[in-house]
Amino acid sequence: MAPYDNLTTVLVTMITVLFSAGAWKFYEKKIKLKTDLEREDRTDQNMYRDDLRDRVRRLEQLLTDGALEKDVMRDQILSLTKEVSTLHVKVEYLEKENQRLKNI
Repeated sequence: MAPYDNLTTVLVTMITVLFSAGAWKFYEKKIKLKTDLEREDRTDQNMYRDDLRDRVRRLEQLLTDGALEKDVMRDQILSLTKEVSTLHVKVEYLEKENQRLKNI
């Protein structure tokens, strides 16, 4: 019976230690630390996600601005092309007029 008494004593002591107030406080702290770490990880992930959203917004704005600028430049090029064509016609007319006046 002596071996069973020692085993019983060890088991009772282990159960007492595992379920004592100090043990509960330890478990509580351990769980709290784990949840705090998970919350920090989520906060970091949220910050990273928010940063990515801001960057995407900025890139979209840059693309929109670039497209608008391209349209403005296209209009300017068309306008300049028209002016060059007009000037080309005037030069041809003036050259013909100059030639005609030289022949007179």
